[in-house]
Parts: sequence; C-alpha cells; structure tokens
Amino acid sequence: MTTLKVGIADPDEMKARSQRIARGEERPREADPKIWFASTESFARILSAPNREMLRIIAEQAPGSLDELAVLTDRAKSNLSRTLKTMTGYGLIRMERSGRKLAPKLVHDRVVLDLPLRQSRKRNITAEGDPS
Repeated sequence: MTTLKVGIADPDEMKARSQRIARGEERPREADPKIWFASTESFARILSAPNREMLRIIAEQAPGSLDELAVLTDRAKSNLSRTLKTMTGYGLIRMERSGRKLAPKLVHDRVVLDLPLRQSRKRNITAEGDPS
C-alpha cells in the first residue's frame, strides 16, 4: 500500500494555487500534498476514531458489500454510503463492483498530514511554487 499526503488549505488559497499552476506560474512538487482539506476540523471529521476503525475493518476483513460492512461496523447502510462517498472523494478508498454489489477497498494504508504551524499555508504555497 501507499501513504497519502494531505494538507490543509483554505478553498480560496487552493483556487488561487490551481490558477497559478494552470497559467504555468507554479509547478506542483512531488512532495506536495495530493489531497487538500478545507480545515483541520474537516480532516478530523473524515478521519474520526469510528471512521478509522471502519477503514481498519475494510483493510483487514475485506467486506464484499456495503451490507457486510454495515454488519461488521454496526453502522446504518445509509450512514456508511455517505461516509464512503466522502472518503472516495478524498482518495482514501475506492468502490469496486463485485457482480451487482459494491465493495469498499482501502487505497492507502497511511495518511500523513502536512500542517505548517509557523506560517500561513497561503505563503507556504506561494513560496514553494516560486521557481527561482
């Protein structure tokens, strides 16, 4: 498996960064986070203790369907569907079709958070993007 590097950045900062990249003013570095969360709170919600436990269950028990995962986690299928859709959007899992059923598969076995404490992410993104 692999490590997913995530960062925290305000949506306006990310929009500006994307525009600089599109204009060729900035080049993303290999070490840059691949996924960005809007806040530490949104990061914490997605990777809460119950959700991390669910990811562990997916990795270790490989449920073959959402129904099976619901039983293993003792969570409602509707709640799981919403959570899994969000996690898919962040690249934490993928949904694989197995016949007529969808089964969650873990994509990464580790998440690393890049969170500078001494400078704003905005200055960090700008400074790192400076090619000189």
